[in-house]
Amino acid sequence: MAQISLQEVTVNGLTFNCRIAGNPEGQPVLLLHGWPETSHMWIPLMERLVAEGYYCIAPDQRGFSPKARPTEIDAYNIRLLADDVVGLADALGIGKFHLIGHDWGSAIGWAVVTFHAERIQSWTAMSVPHVQAFGNAIRFDAKQRKMSRYMGWFQWKGLPEWALLRKDAKGLRDVWRKSSPEQVTAYLEVLGNKEGLKASLNYYRANYKTLKKGEGAESYGNISTPTLLLWGKKDFAIGKTGVDGTAAFMKGPYRLVEMDATHWLVQEAFEQCATEIVQHLAQHK
Repeated sequence: MAQISLQEVTVNGLTFNCRIAGNPEGQPVLLLHGWPETSHMWIPLMERLVAEGYYCIAPDQRGFSPKARPTEIDAYNIRLLADDVVGLADALGIGKFHLIGHDWGSAIGWAVVTFHAERIQSWTAMSVPHVQAFGNAIRFDAKQRKMSRYMGWFQWKGLPEWALLRKDAKGLRDVWRKSSPEQVTAYLEVLGNKEGLKASLNYYRANYKTLKKGEGAESYGNISTPTLLLWGKKDFAIGKTGVDGTAAFMKGPYRLVEMDATHWLVQEAFEQCATEIVQHLAQHK
């Protein structure tokens, strides 16, 4: 089993908690978690990738790391979240790297490959499709619009925090039903308090207009980076319209794998995820 260390990495005055494993001489892989999770979600995959010779870095991202938690909503704009990823690589002396993201980590990853394509060796998106394709689906597809209604609820000031944390964080625990007790404990340490949960919800609040109204979405255009998209056919948050619409933006090697799973791909179909990702990384070393 790989030795995974917890390290603090400072970027532009923000200090991120990072899980780091593997030989620094190996090809680097950065892994971006989603909501409401932390870098803990990546431990099994990090162990698999380290066994394949990769050097893995998984940060608790802006808002999730207590020392990287600005209070302003605008501080969680997706462009700034993408800049954090490149800044972390710079701080660790990493040039080009493989990138993997799930959920919000996937949305951020699409921003990284859009605005910092020269740094990315390969890109694996899990669950969330291309930002413009997803935004188009929210605006023009009735099914996706219904699936994304929760984003509107997250815009209410204070109400989502109260609802998700009441009764011993039952609302969050319900989301984590596929996670192990150890994982739930780790998540609660970060998100089981109003400050941490509010910071994480600012992802939705800062970027709502881009997804809901398309403001700035046109910036997310064609992608040449070798890309793998993993999507669960039973996903309750992401419908097929945005997934199918992603292909139009792919101008480099691209592969879509539809899985017999919901949104929680790592928890429900780990072996298939790991196999597809290892294959993708090996093809684009």
